[in-house]
Amino acid sequence: MYYLIPYAGGFYQSDGAPSVPFSIRNNLNTTLKTDIEKALDGEYSAIYCYEILEKLATSSYDKSVIREIRKDEESHYNVFSSIYFNLTKQHYQPKITESCPNTYHEGLVSAFKDEQNTVDFYLKISDKTSDQIIKNQFNRIAKDEQNHAVWFLYLMNRGN
Repeated sequence: MYYLIPYAGGFYQSDGAPSVPFSIRNNLNTTLKTDIEKALDGEYSAIYCYEILEKLATSSYDKSVIREIRKDEESHYNVFSSIYFNLTKQHYQPKITESCPNTYHEGLVSAFKDEQNTVDFYLKISDKTSDQIIKNQFNRIAKDEQNHAVWFLYLMNRGN
């Protein structure tokens, strides 16, 4: 059994997984459900591709930056999974929606573009929902994604 524990950005389950309160399920609509599914697929794909990108990196510094970004993506995935489950009472089975580039530079360019597009997508979701908890989570994660884009741009331009 899990208990919801409040924190500044929403709730955590007693097992440490991010959660949202039962009451927001009343706000579920098809568009929100579809948007969260797309966000889950995007985070899942990023986790997969960033693992490959980390292996392609030649410097330990680049590897550590990519590893930290990947950890953030895992956290985002867990937040969205929790929101999705609390809204639908179903577990979503994510899909890899993008192929991963074969070279390090192509991977950085792809990651940078994807992070930038993701910021816009998450902010649109935030703007569309009236639920403050979901709005806060998507805004917070959009900020992380923007930070990731900056890191990928830095890695692209610094050269190895």
